[in-house]
Amino acid sequence: MKKTILTLVILVFLLSGLMAFVEQHQIRINRIIIKDASIPQQFNNKKIAFISDIHCGPYFSIKRVRNLVEMINKLHPDIILLGGDYVYRNKANIYLCAKELKELKAPLGVIAVLGNHDYGQGPISIKNVLTEAGILIMDNTGKWINVDNSRIKIGGLADFWCSSPNITNILQETSEKDFVMVLSHNPDFSERITCNRVDLVLSGHTHGGQITCFGLWAPFTSSQYGQKYRSGVVQTPHTKVVITNGIGTTGMPLRFFAPPSIELLTLNH
Repeated sequence: MKKTILTLVILVFLLSGLMAFVEQHQIRINRIIIKDASIPQQFNNKKIAFISDIHCGPYFSIKRVRNLVEMINKLHPDIILLGGDYVYRNKANIYLCAKELKELKAPLGVIAVLGNHDYGQGPISIKNVLTEAGILIMDNTGKWINVDNSRIKIGGLADFWCSSPNITNILQETSEKDFVMVLSHNPDFSERITCNRVDLVLSGHTHGGQITCFGLWAPFTSSQYGQKYRSGVVQTPHTKVVITNGIGTTGMPLRFFAPPSIELLTLNH
């Protein structure tokens, strides 16, 4: 009897490990409709592809970055937003990674922020390399996106852990009538938003927990708010937060009930 139980435990352990290894390769597309009265009608049905946490390095090869870029381009997004953490461990990975990211295509632009791993690798060099690849890096700054004399604002924050995020410049010349979207690598910054002028925050960082208890709970989320910002769409008193599971992994090349994802947002007036 004890042998049978031990055998079953070993089988379950091995199958779970195999599933966790396979899952990290299976990128899902999460389609989310963002409905807000402040979105101009000219932006109706505009699509935004949002990804984060590529972690190009020992667990996520250049070939996989290339496949990811092809996957995003096939979605034909109008805007592409990148949420940070492009590399893992080796700073030199950013050069080959940026070469692939340069092929991202979006008529209204490719916009990005840095994540905590990018600061650890040297924020200035990574920012420069991505800029040379034609990607607009935001660092407590914002940009108006114009379509047919109507506009929305997209801002990007410095990393919550490694720098000093400040939303003041992003909100300049905006009112509650404007649709304002903010990229923040770490979702915890959302707790600092105390006004009603930020309509949407897009974040990564948590990897959806990476290794979870069947998607219900994760022992590690890299958030001081536990499970609250682990994954999905969270409504706070002042804004809505979309948290992606991200693409790559850290620590080990495994995911368990936290599959990598691309968030495809469709704007709706």
